[in-house]
Amino acid sequence: MAFDPVQKILAIGTQSGSLRLFGRPGVECYCQHDSAAGVIQLQFLINEGALVSALADDTLHLWNLRQKRPAILHSLKFNKERITFCHLPFQSKWLYVGTERGNVHIVNVESFTLSGYVIMWNKAIELSSKTHPGLIVHISDNPMDEGKLLIGFESGTLVLWDLKSKKGEYRYSYDEAIHSVAWHHEGKQFVCSHSDGSLTIWNVKSPIKPAQIITPHGKLPKDGKKAEPCKPILKVEYRTCKSGDPFIIFSGGLSYDTVGRRPCLTVMHGKTTAVLEMDYPIVDFLTLCETPYPSDFQEPYAVVVLLEKDLVVVDLGQNGYPIFENPYPLDIHESPVTCCEYFADCPVDLIPALYSVGAKQKRQGYSKKEWPINGGNWGLGTQSYPEIIITGHADGSLKFWDASAITLQVLYKMKTSKVFEKSRNKEEKPNTDIVDEDPYAIQIITWCPESRMLCVAGVSAHVIVYKFSRQEVTTEAIQMLEIRLLYEINDLDSPETDQIPLGAPCQGPNSQTANSQSHPSTSSSSSDGLRDNVPCLKIRSTPLKQGAGYQAEVVIQLVWVNGEPPQQISSLAVNSSYGLLVFGNCNGIAMVDYIQKTVLLNLGTIELYGSNDPYQRQPKSPRKTRQTSGGLCDINEGSTNLDDRCKSPTSAKMSRKLSLPTELKPDLDVKDNSFSRSRSSSVTSIDKESREAITALHFCETYTRKADTCTSPCLWVGTTLGTVLVIVLNLPPGGDQRLTQPVIVSPSGTILRLKGAILRIAFLDTTGSLINPAHEPWREPNVQEEKDDKDKCRKLRPVSVSPSSSQEINETQYAVICSEKQAKVISLPSQNCIYKHNITETSFVLRADIVGLNGSICLACFCANGHIMTFSLPSLRPLLDVNYLPLTDMRIARTFCFTNNGQALYLVSPTEIQRITYSQSTCENLQEMLGELFTPVETPEAPNRGFFKGLFGGGAQSLDREELFGESAAGKASRSLAQHIPGTGGIEGVKGAASGVAGELARARIALDERGQKLSELEERTAAMLYSADTFSKHAHEMMLKCKDKKWYQF
Repeated sequence: MAFDPVQKILAIGTQSGSLRLFGRPGVECYCQHDSAAGVIQLQFLINEGALVSALADDTLHLWNLRQKRPAILHSLKFNKERITFCHLPFQSKWLYVGTERGNVHIVNVESFTLSGYVIMWNKAIELSSKTHPGLIVHISDNPMDEGKLLIGFESGTLVLWDLKSKKGEYRYSYDEAIHSVAWHHEGKQFVCSHSDGSLTIWNVKSPIKPAQIITPHGKLPKDGKKAEPCKPILKVEYRTCKSGDPFIIFSGGLSYDTVGRRPCLTVMHGKTTAVLEMDYPIVDFLTLCETPYPSDFQEPYAVVVLLEKDLVVVDLGQNGYPIFENPYPLDIHESPVTCCEYFADCPVDLIPALYSVGAKQKRQGYSKKEWPINGGNWGLGTQSYPEIIITGHADGSLKFWDASAITLQVLYKMKTSKVFEKSRNKEEKPNTDIVDEDPYAIQIITWCPESRMLCVAGVSAHVIVYKFSRQEVTTEAIQMLEIRLLYEINDLDSPETDQIPLGAPCQGPNSQTANSQSHPSTSSSSSDGLRDNVPCLKIRSTPLKQGAGYQAEVVIQLVWVNGEPPQQISSLAVNSSYGLLVFGNCNGIAMVDYIQKTVLLNLGTIELYGSNDPYQRQPKSPRKTRQTSGGLCDINEGSTNLDDRCKSPTSAKMSRKLSLPTELKPDLDVKDNSFSRSRSSSVTSIDKESREAITALHFCETYTRKADTCTSPCLWVGTTLGTVLVIVLNLPPGGDQRLTQPVIVSPSGTILRLKGAILRIAFLDTTGSLINPAHEPWREPNVQEEKDDKDKCRKLRPVSVSPSSSQEINETQYAVICSEKQAKVISLPSQNCIYKHNITETSFVLRADIVGLNGSICLACFCANGHIMTFSLPSLRPLLDVNYLPLTDMRIARTFCFTNNGQALYLVSPTEIQRITYSQSTCENLQEMLGELFTPVETPEAPNRGFFKGLFGGGAQSLDREELFGESAAGKASRSLAQHIPGTGGIEGVKGAASGVAGELARARIALDERGQKLSELEERTAAMLYSADTFSKHAHEMMLKCKDKKWYQF
């Protein structure tokens, strides 16, 4: 880490070579080194808008932070020595670089060239020493004398080097290895941290032995001998205050007998010692001080602690050292992200509503002060429309993020596991065998921003319906529904192709899964017989206090059937206007009226067809007759993968990595770790599951049959075999009748077919505009309404009561249906296909969404081969086809999603969300949206030396480093030692700026600067050549005068 105390900017480097720069909340920047080598050290050029990074591949880089997108100006690659430590004094252009060989080199950060001045290790240590002192772990100049450089070697030796006389002035030696060194601001003392958990305090002019030895966490024996050794103190900082005792802050140093104790940061202040426990191992820490001058009282006010998975800032100004509340989105991976959804152009009142309930969740005990890292300026930055990201996590939690700006801001957190009983020990959880761990993990999120209805499906085959409320409520008993989904028939695995005969049964490993619901597996038997009608999770029996925000309305669970666990849910939809929830898996479909808390529909997939089933289904056969055979099964796939995909979850525990919802399961080629389709292109990606799963659900008000003259509420259902079925919904009138009269559900007989599993269904009107599903506006559920108001709200719902009373519509509608392979636009009510486009033949679509872009709508698709494609609607004309990202990880497939205004996101790593845009207008505005890291700030005045110090020579001693390290005095460094590499932070760095007058002016200004710099360099070279010629002339003249009167034999 590094901190600029004037600009108030924090820089963090990672092991993967990336840089994160943080300013005030909302000002954040991400940079990546090309080499991806780990960052070992960072140094700010304080208040100059520049940063030096040292990498593990022995390169130094100079970053220009004065532009919105930081870029590298210069790089220097060391060829012969390994970099171990760097130090850049305040207001100096000379960087000290320590190496593994124990030498110190000096780099000019303006030109990024080496000086000829080198401090060799053998000259620094005592001549009597016969061993190498080890690599350099510390370099710093004396705060009161810039001409004295303190060099720390790993072995325990320190040297105070006099830069002017080029020799060691004092040498300090200690038995234990050194990890870090810190100066007292007066320059008379320094403290070292050692590998045995001790701190040694040295007086500069007393090199024989330390003035004091402290082992803060070591037990002192009674005989007064040396304290017992402790763990190494990895870093120490020594900070002074005008009006109080100094602070000594260090990490590590705990006693070896504290097994299992969490990592600690220790703060010693006067006679008090505070040990601050951290949740994760400490990577680095630094103290934030009021002044950039090392020779002044530092007045520390906070400590920034970088942990492996978090960033903590401790307030040193309050008793108890509370931490500041972190405004940065660093806890996205607090629990592994299992799914995410992206919503752009949300209602404007939604973010304030979520923020207000989220503010009530904040824990007490935070510091009352403002966040201390507050540099930089915001960009124009937020979009003109609100954006929200929802992440679902392995522990069952959900987080709502404000994504309107470039950075994320957490709005609200919730835990779905609260509605379930928590098992106290392993013996009390017999029913959660469907997953090995994380039984509450979120798989699917369905959210209606307008009505604020939220539904989540979990890995344990459970669905929870939530309503939003601003008031706290206590629920005496959670409403629960249990559903028994059966699958009685083996269906044929054959979509609409002529390549595969309809009568061929698919036997083998896939068939075992198909019949698992009705044929008990021996591995699932238990001491009390077969498990049946038992849910995977136990609902909480005690009253549940639900805070403001999302509150559980009803919990639906699929139950075990004849000893087999329920199959995970593959699709989910909710409609607030109808009061209905529907979900499906590879067994069938279930519909729930969450207003009346009743199950309306519970059918196997085949039962949806009725007598119109286009497939020839095979009746179940006894398990013993099943044998592994070719058929339609993939014989090219590795046996390990096949077993994993086809095993019953009872016989083989599922791994921590959650399996995808069914429509997202591609074939995985184990050999090259890439996704490929080894079967015929006409076969869908999940045909190996052998049963027809529900993959798409969409509530709408449209034509259900060819003969319809008006629209009516219905549900469109898509399956893995490319079939679309329509279910008619007959809803009772609003008001009290909705609470008492049943909803009548019936199949319409309409069947549409595509190639590949259905992914998305949507509807357009005759103008090509998207018809959004009906929804109710949000209203506070925990407030008793007047009856007239309630009836009025109910009557405002855009719900048709029956076909006879529905609004007459002469114009047609268009159904847009997208599958893994193709997209169709179908005219309604005639059900004629007017547009058809085969999206891919060699790959398959993973995610498809109908999104709004620049006032119109389009179909956006992400394929397994990495292509992002968009198509116009309703004509399905290709608009964009970009080979963006080859699918190399199931995480991408699980989390990739599109949203309005040409944006998308996915989880690029377990801890990072990547947002992308394919909109030209967003790209053009991106530069303005970015914040500025550098702002013009005057450097604070240097500390006053005082009259007597000035008179008698006290105070800080300055040093003319140019005179010592410049080429004229020190000469040139060896060319083979390091190689200079020009960066792209000059004129190239502005090419990404927005085009226009400002961009042209910026480019012209930098071009002039570079031209002026080159002219200046040329002038300097010319002057040097003239000086050299003049010197040569003088020497020649002197030689001529000397030899003028000599005879030939005198030479």
